[in-house]
Amino acid sequence: QVQLVESGGGLVQAGGSLRLSCAASGQTVSRYGMGWFRQAPGKEREFVAAITWNFGITYYADSVKGRFSISRDNAKNTVYLQINSLKPEDTAVYYCAATSSGDIRRAKEYDYWGQGTQVIVSS
Repeated sequence: QVQLVESGGGLVQAGGSLRLSCAASGQTVSRYGMGWFRQAPGKEREFVAAITWNFGITYYADSVKGRFSISRDNAKNTVYLQINSLKPEDTAVYYCAATSSGDIRRAKEYDYWGQGTQVIVSS
């Protein structure tokens, strides 16, 4: 079992930045693909970014390319999401997830999920 705990969310003005963290426990996630998803009020959960366990290949949703950056520190069993140039439409609960296989851009491929961290962007 893998437990994931997100942190770093908060209220920020448009144009600001945040760094979200996802700390894993229970077992190492060094061989897991890791992803970030978000869910805005009244909307479905959507893919934001992901990073493979091997080679650290990254994927991003078109809406966040150039503004968000995902990274991982296997020594700390932690994944990060640096989010810059925040927009009001980035307001959502951000979830971290871990997958042992499959397309890491697809939510249904993920085995473990965190409880989420709220990001609110004011205009």
